Amino acid sequence: MRLGAPVFGTFETPEQWAAAVRAKGYRAAYCPLKLDANEATIHAYAQAAKRNDIVIAEVGAWSNPISYDADESARAIAKCVDGLSLAERIGARCCVNISGSRSTVWDGPHPDNLTEETFERIVEVVREIIDTVQPTRTYYALETMPWAYPDSADSYLQLIRAIARPQFGVHLDPVNIINSPQRYFENAALLRDCFSKLGPYIKSCHAKDICLAEKLTVHLDECIAGTGGLDYAVYLRELNQLDDVPLMLEHLHAKAQYDQAAAYVRSVAQEGGITL
Repeated sequence: MRLGAPVFGTFETPEQWAAAVRAKGYRAAYCPLKLDANEATIHAYAQAAKRNDIVIAEVGAWSNPISYDADESARAIAKCVDGLSLAERIGARCCVNISGSRSTVWDGPHPDNLTEETFERIVEVVREIIDTVQPTRTYYALETMPWAYPDSADSYLQLIRAIARPQFGVHLDPVNIINSPQRYFENAALLRDCFSKLGPYIKSCHAKDICLAEKLTVHLDECIAGTGGLDYAVYLRELNQLDDVPLMLEHLHAKAQYDQAAAYVRSVAQEGGITL
């Protein structure tokens, strides 16, 4: 497994970027380029990553391909195609997006999100993205979500079977599917279930934490790794059984928070004899 996180600053060369990643002790990184980067720049960053033993974990293509707004959907699909193309060219493990939402908020809840019709639309869209790019060394993946497919290991398996494309992979964010007190308190079992069912397909994972507030009705909030209820000992142990999968810190707001989260994850890994 490889730990990674955003690196802050402006970098004039690929080597400066790689040095910043390594200075933090990370062996994985988010893609440092925009989707419209030219071929020479893409090649230079890919080579810098290779020379410095850095895995580019993911290219983000955050957008809403299943929007009811046809123009928004078309723009989002085009963005995902561009993102998957960049991931293929730079050698990233995956291009990741959420499946989208039927809401006017691109990642929001909506009563139509978890319907058979929406499931079929997700299948159609993902096939279109993969078939357009035809990647051979990277994958298109959907991040798990609390109120949209895939919202569980089982729904992810259903998507894998329905999409039926070898370059469709899994992006696991377990915090995103802890959407009830039951899942919160039983998240060790949830983690084991995800890795048992999805392990061979997992290409990249997110690292954060989740807190259940002691007030009515139910309030679940993201928090810094180590300050919530996610069972990181189980998470890291399960992830370590896979082949060199990146674990990427995210959704924090300052360098110090990332340093705190990284220190916690490393301490749990050390206790378990796991190399990051």
